[in-house]
Amino acid sequence: MKAALVGADGTLLHRARRSTGRERGPDSVVADILDFAADLRAHGIEHYGEPARAAGVAVPGIIDEAEGVAVYSANLGWRDVPLRARLTERLGVPVALGHDVRAGGLAEGRIGAGRGTDRFLFVPLGTGIAGAIGIDGRVEAGAHGFAGEIGHIVVRPGGVLCPCGQRGCLERFASASAVSEAWAAACGDPGADAADCAEAVAAGDARARAVWQEAVDALADGLVTALTLLDPRTLIIGGGLAEAGETLFTPLREAVRRRVTFQKLPSLVPAALGDTAGCLGAGLLAWDLLETAGSPAPSAPSEVTA
Repeated sequence: MKAALVGADGTLLHRARRSTGRERGPDSVVADILDFAADLRAHGIEHYGEPARAAGVAVPGIIDEAEGVAVYSANLGWRDVPLRARLTERLGVPVALGHDVRAGGLAEGRIGAGRGTDRFLFVPLGTGIAGAIGIDGRVEAGAHGFAGEIGHIVVRPGGVLCPCGQRGCLERFASASAVSEAWAAACGDPGADAADCAEAVAAGDARARAVWQEAVDALADGLVTALTLLDPRTLIIGGGLAEAGETLFTPLREAVRRRVTFQKLPSLVPAALGDTAGCLGAGLLAWDLLETAGSPAPSAPSEVTA
């Protein structure tokens, strides 16, 4: 868990990290979030003379943002957790609940790599692959909260089975975990990961290049499908795999360029905020909540746990 006090302009004023404690069960995770948020509130009082005026929390899985409910998270074992109500009761301030990737996209769009861009698509490449569709300073959630699930575009029909039930999903070929799995098998080292593969690519290893190119081609197929539907001005790529820098971006830009025909080729850039994006985005959700409620911008920061 990452937590922060965030200024109105997105400035990171204070941050802290803790384990989710998920090994103790889903109820313990909720309790830890509540305690973490309360400690952050106390820090604001001590260092800024007053508590944060609102809070935002960004979590993985399926989120009902309107009702403030964390509907489902496989990683955390959650089902129908009324997280907004629990935090509101604990903190006594308005609380915004958001999806972790969409919150990260919100931050990248407003204060990160997409700043000043009217239409963008943020795609973090981590354990899985998701996306955030940015439109004029906000992120589209969709009618049912599923917008942007680019990782489940089928790019290799009949391919590897995905936990979602489909075969050949993008994230089974181009996520950091997929590259790690493929490289570990190719090099015979079960402990090898995507970062090791990127280093081997840079060193000229032919096996690594084959694994890497398969991931790049799959990712380009998925991105071109997305840009055909959404026509973004900017594609922002983040997550662990993007840490490979130009080892990823040079072949990816070329692979996307080769695939476009009538489509307008967007800018393809690395994310700028790293692993603080989700936390900052949750803070921005809190500020948006105050603005929507018609509250004047206060001097105190907003509070966020992601």
